[in-house]
Formats: sequence, C-alpha cells, structure tokens
Amino acid sequence: MTTDAYEAIRREVHVRIDRRRLRPDVDLDAVRGEVGATVDEYQRAAMLGEHLPLADPADLADRVLRSITDLGPLTELFARRDVEEIFIEGPRVSYLDGSGRLRGLTVPTSEDENRHVVDRMLATTDRQLNTKHPMVQARVLGGSARLTAAIPPIGDQLSATVRRYVVRNVTLGDLVARDSLSQQAAAFLQLLMQIRSRVTVSGEPGAGKTTLLAALLAAAPANQCVRACEEIRELAVPITHGSYYEVRPPALDGTGEITLRDLVKFVLAMRPDRIVVGEVRGAEAFELSRAVNAGCGFLCTVHANSASEALDALVNAALMAGENVTERIVRKVFSSALDVVIHLDRDDVANGDTDSIRRRVVEIAAVVPALRDDFTVEPLFVREDGRGPLRWTGALPPSLAARLDRVGDAGMHDVLAAVGSAS
Repeated sequence: MTTDAYEAIRREVHVRIDRRRLRPDVDLDAVRGEVGATVDEYQRAAMLGEHLPLADPADLADRVLRSITDLGPLTELFARRDVEEIFIEGPRVSYLDGSGRLRGLTVPTSEDENRHVVDRMLATTDRQLNTKHPMVQARVLGGSARLTAAIPPIGDQLSATVRRYVVRNVTLGDLVARDSLSQQAAAFLQLLMQIRSRVTVSGEPGAGKTTLLAALLAAAPANQCVRACEEIRELAVPITHGSYYEVRPPALDGTGEITLRDLVKFVLAMRPDRIVVGEVRGAEAFELSRAVNAGCGFLCTVHANSASEALDALVNAALMAGENVTERIVRKVFSSALDVVIHLDRDDVANGDTDSIRRRVVEIAAVVPALRDDFTVEPLFVREDGRGPLRWTGALPPSLAARLDRVGDAGMHDVLAAVGSAS
C-alpha cells in the first residue's frame, strides 16, 4: 500500500462524510460503511488497471477509520502510558519513552494527516490553530496532556509537541526513591511546606520542575488554602481547600483574554495561604511581589541555569509588568521575601544498552538578607560537581530555622542531623 493510495482514499471518505453530514462520534456505523465502500471502489478501479491494487484492504480500511474517528496512526502511541512526550515535525513523528530515550514512530504519516490529528485534539477545547492564530497551547486528551503547536508562517511546517502529565501522585518520598532528592533534603522540604514559605523551583526545560512542584504541593497541609494558576494546566494534585485556575486566550474578535497576571491578581483577593504559579515568564512575577505584602506563601517555577540566576529571572519578569517600580525595589522585595530556591538539572546516563535521562535536584539554596542591592544565596544542600549525592552543607539561616522549629518536635538542625545519620 502506498501513501498516495491512503491519502486518496482518506480524502474521498471525508468528502462522503461531509456530503452526508455524518458525525464520526455519533454515526460510527455509517462512517465505517463509507470507509468500506470507498476501499471497495478503489480495488475495483485497480482491477481495471487504473492503479495498483491494495496489498491489505482491511488494514487500510482500519487505518482510514482510525484517522477519522480517533487519532489515526498516533492512536496507539497516545494510549501508551510509558510515553512522556510526542514531537510532530511535518510528516515526522518521534517520542520520548519512560527512560527518556528519543525514538521514531515506525508507522508512516503525512503532514496533512498529522495536522488532522492536531485539529481533532483541539476540537474539544476553546483553542484554535489557523492563519489568524498560527500558534496554540491547550490541554488535550481529556486534560491529560499539553499540546503546543505552530503552523506556517510561524514555522516552516506543522510543528507540535504533546506533553503527557505524569505528576498526579508524586511525593517527596518518590523523588528520594528516584535519587532526585536525599532523605535529608526531603525532610527539610517537608517541613518547609508546613509554613507559608516562598519557594522558587528553577531549571532547564524538561528538568522535572513541575514534578517537584507537584510533590511539594502534595506535602502542604490540607488546611492551607492553595490557589494554583497556570497558563496550561499541568498540576493535578488534589487540593482540599482551594482550586486551580487556567488562562483564557482572546476570542476571535480579540476580546475576553485572561492572562496569568490577571489570575494571580484575582486569587490574591481570595485569602490564599499559598499561591502557586506553574511557570513564571512575565508580568505575573510582579503580582507575586505584591503577594509578599499580603503575607501569602508562594510556589513557582522559572527557567534558569542556577539558583542565583533564578532570582534574576524573577526580577526581569516582574519588570516586564511595566509598572513604575525600579529594579532596585523589585530586587529588595524578592530578596527579603524568598525563602528557598531549588535548582534541578537533567543529564543523559548510560543504562545498559540504552541511554536515559536523569532528573535531579542539584542545589537547594536559602535567600538571605543582602548586604547590597543584589541577592545573596546560601547553599543548604549541594551535589559535588552536580553529580554526587545531595548533601546538607550544615548551614541553615537562623531566621528560617526559627520558623521551621515551630512546626517540628525538635530543632531543625537536630532533625537534619538525625535524618543524615540514619540515611
């Protein structure tokens, strides 16, 4: 069977479905009948010498039916639970499996077919991908994944990434088992989440920031009011007191947009104990600086190459709000407000005959009062050369230790020393 034969039959089936105004999700039997009739007609034309006959008509019919009623050749790929991320570049499809290894889809696809898959995923959302909106982000597949896609003229061809959410039930203990955290670091973070702490998680894309954010959120007390704001919802940790909020893109007439900054400003009026921002990239950072004055704790992630650079990224993002506030003032607010920055990294490791990706916390640093206008960070937990075990440095700022002591049965230094000797 050639790709040309498949495309010709698929297009003809779509014409027939449109002519009869069939709905694939409702009129499945009728759609199946049209697929079978089209394949039969193609085979009869082949017997008359118009083109080559199909090697496996039943297989072709099944493939065409799946492209119309499901997600075509990507159906089985989306059903696999070990697939973390799927990449579509024109006619080419590749994916990351559970070990983090990049693999290519063996089933042939075309760009037109892949665009149809993207459109089917977007059909259940309020997002659109067209010449007026050539870029889109949306929650798809029943809210279990995030789709990011672009078409020309933004990209040379269809370019899409589907990221599966795998952070629903992760805990700090799970991260210890994966060697992302040490027992001491997990004990410290567990206590840190019991107070209205202000924590930033930094790292490169794919370093595991959202996974750690979910584990931290799961460690928070059930009686804390948590308001989580995201551009595209990824977190799925059950919240007893509070809720999740997601931005809304503008309508076709350009109205009705709700930005991440709007959401953070909105939830500030809902008496939150903690505000969670899935990814800080712009003016929403300024609203986080205002949350400090309201006595709120917060959790956020930011793209950065180190813990110290994460603080610069927050300041730069806050300045994007365009408010009449100087950089010096913004730095002073964050330096006095932030408690801890947790930095993650990812690296490739050899695992037998395959390569995999390891995501680990490489540094936990406390933000301490600065002696000048810049930030000062004090490493609490570090990995030697970024690869050794995550070890406590023995440091713990007195102000932070005093706050943590109020929620522990013993002093924080004693807790960390006890956990360290037992691990």
